[in-house]
Amino acid sequence: MPNKPKSHMLKQPEVWMRDALRSGFNALQAGDTDQAAACCRQVLEVRQDIPEAHFLVGLVALELEQRRTAISAFGSVTKLDPEHGAAWAHLARVFMQTGQTLRAEEALEKAIQHADDKPVVHDLVGHVYTMLGEDHEALTWYSRAVDGQPDSVPFLVNKANCQMYVGELEDSEATLARALEQAPGNASAHWILASLRKATDRSHVEEMQQLVDGGRQPVRARAFLWYAIGKELEDLEDWEHAFEAISQGAAMRRSTLDFDEQAEIDMYEALQRIYTREWSAETPPGHDSSAPIFVVGQPRTGTTLVERIITAHPDVTSAGELKQFGNAVRRLSKYSEPHRFSSKLVEGAATVDMRKLGGMYINTSRKMAGDTPRFVDKLPLNFMYLPLILKALPNAKIVHLRRNPMDACFSSYKQLFADAYQHSYDQEEMARHHARYFRLMETWRERFGDHFFDIAYEDVASNLEPTARALIDFLGLDWNDACLEFHKQKSAVATASAVQVRKPAHTKSIGRWRRYEQQLEPTRRTLQSLGIPLETT
Repeated sequence: MPNKPKSHMLKQPEVWMRDALRSGFNALQAGDTDQAAACCRQVLEVRQDIPEAHFLVGLVALELEQRRTAISAFGSVTKLDPEHGAAWAHLARVFMQTGQTLRAEEALEKAIQHADDKPVVHDLVGHVYTMLGEDHEALTWYSRAVDGQPDSVPFLVNKANCQMYVGELEDSEATLARALEQAPGNASAHWILASLRKATDRSHVEEMQQLVDGGRQPVRARAFLWYAIGKELEDLEDWEHAFEAISQGAAMRRSTLDFDEQAEIDMYEALQRIYTREWSAETPPGHDSSAPIFVVGQPRTGTTLVERIITAHPDVTSAGELKQFGNAVRRLSKYSEPHRFSSKLVEGAATVDMRKLGGMYINTSRKMAGDTPRFVDKLPLNFMYLPLILKALPNAKIVHLRRNPMDACFSSYKQLFADAYQHSYDQEEMARHHARYFRLMETWRERFGDHFFDIAYEDVASNLEPTARALIDFLGLDWNDACLEFHKQKSAVATASAVQVRKPAHTKSIGRWRRYEQQLEPTRRTLQSLGIPLETT
């Protein structure tokens, strides 16, 4: 008798258990995690050998961002039912989120092996491939999910989003049309559609406005709609109403978040207190790889544009926005706090073995790094880890993007991010965050400035060739004319700039904040009160 039972050999749950689990899944779908968890407990207190009970535990844990619990729960599912493709796929996703790439790949293989004809597993596999930066492979699996369940709106939306990433913009629009036929009120579909094209009339704005006014959409969905309305009103140059819509969306998104500003203040203070020249001098260097190129800064400051310029070079691959360095820091410092960033993390990171840190980063990034000699990691938030990167990977290159503070703040404010940058939905919080970032980069520049390359977005946009040549020279690469034609690349772009960077560099976004000088007065006033210059420095 094998140790791990096949699914058909499992003892079936009693009727009341099936009913309880059904209630639990329904509760989770309705957003009631407490009720869903109660249903799990009800069943597991009686029997521990029900895979779907552990599966529901895992889904609840994912909703609550309790990744360790999720790994344990989905692991229990796969022990009880080794053919549970969805559990393997969820494990792969969580392993990727926690920087355990090798385990993710192993779980992904199992998910594919047991995907069979299950569209939900195909969709999940697509998600994992997206996280691995293999967007074309991801699109194959999203398409299989849609083929298996053509009327599934979530599957259609995921496919459309991936089509946008790989540059299939017309196909993406057609997929969204199918989704909106099934669910005319789907906010995510409307939001992606607004991102795909430039509005030429108010028809879509009016359609979305009716959905918002109907009052039936959840708060987060209304935020998506307001941001989409704002974007299209900007297209139509209705600046006043565009800002009103963006502000509505920002307020609604902010109401769904629990941003702990004091924790961020404490973390930035710890960074400046701990990572001194003395710390650097006393800390042994790490891994000798020269492959990574880190592009860092604030979001919406040209980081994707610069990445595309660099990765147009034949010797460089785009690895996307990797979380691998931060995940390696957390694992080696044995960080277990619920918040991804904190002063405690900063303190613990200072004592880790830099060679292990660099090695773990290189090993866990290998899958996304491609076959070229160099690769770009374009996670903007890595600016915080700059001293650690310099010690863990002393041969890596770091490029820091600067942008006019008002343009940078406004560009973030008007962007709906997935789950990051929680400070960006309130003008004064946004400005205070930018001031902390600005002062931190001043500190890094004073202490380590000869080890990274500062580049202004405005210079890239207005003086592309000399700026690009200086950048490529800093990276130690031979010049290649393809770097000036970055917009012609066919590779995927999985960021908010997915559509924009397929166009040549332009100066239209420089000084855009001035269209909203009156509305952005809280941002300007806060930045000035904190001594932040309103020009790029």
